[in-house]
Amino acid sequence: MPVNLPKINPALLKPIQGIRLGWTKAFIKKPNRKDLLVIEISDHSSVSGVFTQNRFCAAPVTLCKQHLLAKKNGDVNHIKALVINTGNANAGTGEQGMVDALTTCQHLAKIMNIPVNSILPFSTGVILEHLPMSKLLSGLPNAVTNLSDNNWADAASTIMTTDIAPKAYCTELLIENEKVTITGISKGAGMIHPNMATMLGYVATDAHISQTLLDEITKEIADLSFNCISVDGDTSTNDSFIIIATGKSKVPAINHRTDAGFNAIFDALLETSQYLAKAIIRDGEGATKFITVTVAGAKTIEEAKTIGFSIGKSPLVKTAMFASDPNLGRVLAAIGYASRECKSLEDLDTTQLELYFGDILVAENGGRAKNYQEEQGQAIMNEAEINIKVQLHRGDTEATIWTCDFSYDYVKINAEYRT
Repeated sequence: MPVNLPKINPALLKPIQGIRLGWTKAFIKKPNRKDLLVIEISDHSSVSGVFTQNRFCAAPVTLCKQHLLAKKNGDVNHIKALVINTGNANAGTGEQGMVDALTTCQHLAKIMNIPVNSILPFSTGVILEHLPMSKLLSGLPNAVTNLSDNNWADAASTIMTTDIAPKAYCTELLIENEKVTITGISKGAGMIHPNMATMLGYVATDAHISQTLLDEITKEIADLSFNCISVDGDTSTNDSFIIIATGKSKVPAINHRTDAGFNAIFDALLETSQYLAKAIIRDGEGATKFITVTVAGAKTIEEAKTIGFSIGKSPLVKTAMFASDPNLGRVLAAIGYASRECKSLEDLDTTQLELYFGDILVAENGGRAKNYQEEQGQAIMNEAEINIKVQLHRGDTEATIWTCDFSYDYVKINAEYRT
């Protein structure tokens, strides 16, 4: 079961003015499950996206980038809809994959009477298999018929693959006595690692944020949330993170970082995205531990993140966590080889480094801390949530990443993934 992940309450997922969501059961991979989602976006909304850097990126990712570029070049006024299917990633499918992604957009465009390049397609599921187009296309009319502003909970369930639990979050804030609402959903449980970390994330707000500013902050928010998580060290072919700002709130438009309300809205968008990112880790395939790794005292963010992920994706560290074994040597070893991916760490002075499990100093001066007792580490490891902190004492930069353990179930889930 997910590690301390609260069950979503549909009543708490507030509608976003200018957004409607419709789902259906298209039988893409499994019978009798929600697997096709359409999100309708009102005119004059700003839409921005960040996508996987995997060179085998899926056909829908390529098409999304093309349609967002067309929007910036003025070929289409606005992005008006998203379409998401689960059960099939449409990745590693060659030219036919692109044809299928475009055909999906063409059929939805006809149903909704909108331009083809105003639609962003997304897929998630099995790689190297072609989409069952007859099923997908047959499901689109019903998904559109079901469009409603109250479908956030159903939408969160519709985009799941190996997830055990749906993931959603909502927050509201006041800007100059006017309310702004932010609601988001995400999916992901395995094949999770930057850049990005298989995940899909969709966050919408009724705030008015200019397209240029939204493009800037979407990347920043992704770097502080979905690019700070790792389940297994595998970067997916389909990762996509989208922020939508409909501008329907009465709060004045935010065009610059100095505008009133920018900081509060940025922080709320980040809060939502970090919650959704951490929910993916809490629901990681077979996870029994939620692990926070903070690296402080680094020269650069690259150094801090590299060491964090070196610990967070180490199979030896993760299996020790599953066994509740305070095996300090595995963590130190992961720190020590981080220089393979970050050259500036080649001069890391390990005698200056401090390692903490929870609040307990467990290693210093290049070895075990003088006052550390094994039972102290054992008590920390017995918890479902574990905090690891590394203090490098070589700079002023800090980064936090979130990961989980490796259990027997992770192997079982992935061994049986296609059956």
